[in-house]
Amino acid sequence: MAVTFSDLHTEQGVKSVEDHLAGKTYISGDQLSVDDVKVYAAVSEKPSDAFPNASKWYDCVASQLAKSFPGKAVGVSIGGSAAQAELFSMDCDQAPATAAADEDDDDMDLFGDETEEEKKAAEEREAAKKDTKKPKESGKSSVLMEVKPWDDETDMKKLEACVRAVEMPGLLWGASKLVPVGYGIKKLTIMLTIVDDLVSPDNLIEDYLTCEPNNEYIQSVDIVAFNKI
Repeated sequence: MAVTFSDLHTEQGVKSVEDHLAGKTYISGDQLSVDDVKVYAAVSEKPSDAFPNASKWYDCVASQLAKSFPGKAVGVSIGGSAAQAELFSMDCDQAPATAAADEDDDDMDLFGDETEEEKKAAEEREAAKKDTKKPKESGKSSVLMEVKPWDDETDMKKLEACVRAVEMPGLLWGASKLVPVGYGIKKLTIMLTIVDDLVSPDNLIEDYLTCEPNNEYIQSVDIVAFNKI
């Protein structure tokens, strides 16, 4: 049932709000509504302590409106109190609004409800958080190495065995072949696949292939080709 207030710019009008709010928090129902906003707009200033119910209600509405309208207010004065009182004494059903506006009252986003844009932004942030939690797959590379012996008397089978004996996470040896260099000397060309974050070709050569005991057979190692997979 519609509630009627009049002369809200006077103490008598504020007293009618005071009496209506006895035992209540809001004008209509148990949540802030358009009714509260209409009455709030018609009350020219915060009710005095002589009207504790109205004063507390006024502060509550002002606080929630401030959250929805964060811009800095400088204060305005509105003339025509009699006309203002007449406007807000009208029945809600008689208020000058279109049917479409009446239907939209329940959908008004005045007090912190998320807009579609805000919901979409929140969903995108959540999706981004989930993506950061997923383990990122490290890249891989294909490497071609040339392994050179000391001389033509080096046992190339043992040399290759030394190379393939090197094992570590992210390293996979592939096809190989012996290529003649000259004067009876052959070099070993061998393919390998590495996980970039786990294996460094330079460290593989310096710390494993050309150090003891492998340097008994291996004179030097060169990287001939390096390609990202």
